Amino acid sequence: MSTSGFQSFEEVIADEHFPEADLALRRGRHIGRDDGTVYDYLVDALDYLEPFYRRFGAELVQRSDGYFHLLPSGDRLGRRHLSAGEMLVGQTLALMYLDPATLQHGGVIRRRALLERLSGLLGTETLVRTLNPRKRKFDERVAAETVRTKVAEALRRLADLGFVDAVDEGMLRLRPALMRFAEPVRDLSDQRAALERLVQSGEVVLADVEEDHAQGEDDDTAVVEEAGG
Repeated sequence: MSTSGFQSFEEVIADEHFPEADLALRRGRHIGRDDGTVYDYLVDALDYLEPFYRRFGAELVQRSDGYFHLLPSGDRLGRRHLSAGEMLVGQTLALMYLDPATLQHGGVIRRRALLERLSGLLGTETLVRTLNPRKRKFDERVAAETVRTKVAEALRRLADLGFVDAVDEGMLRLRPALMRFAEPVRDLSDQRAALERLVQSGEVVLADVEEDHAQGEDDDTAVVEEAGG
């Protein structure tokens, strides 16, 4: 454990950053470089925290994109579930994150641009049915308001999990953790094109949770396996 600045596990849990990091991870939040010293703490304490979380049936995962998250391998920490609509918004944000134009603007996009991208990829009727699957009848008169409301709800959930930050009412800052939504196409040469096809086809389940989904999840629910209640 020579890479760690800590000399013992006792030092790790006595550090002022441990409560904040531990609670965030258990709630399913992704902790990235944007989180400053909390992220630095996890980098430094990783050798001690990996076996600690394994005792709770979870893997502390460090991604090369620059973030940490807990991946449950059992039921001790519970699992967080995202709806198909939230997954759709997440994958569309990942698509925008991969756009060079987004990088030029420091990872910041307009909420309106997200709505336009969603509508352009799926069409209004398909988008409404994906975001609000329990509403069987499509009503064009309230479609735009339904989309805005459901996307806003999805963004709040994704922000809680560390995928995106709300800069203000009209702007969003995209975080590296969004690359989790691109996992099914990570090994392909043109990730953007492949992810766009994935979104258009309605394939909104992450590759590494297909087995869990197949074991009886509701059809309206996709799954990102995270620690949390």
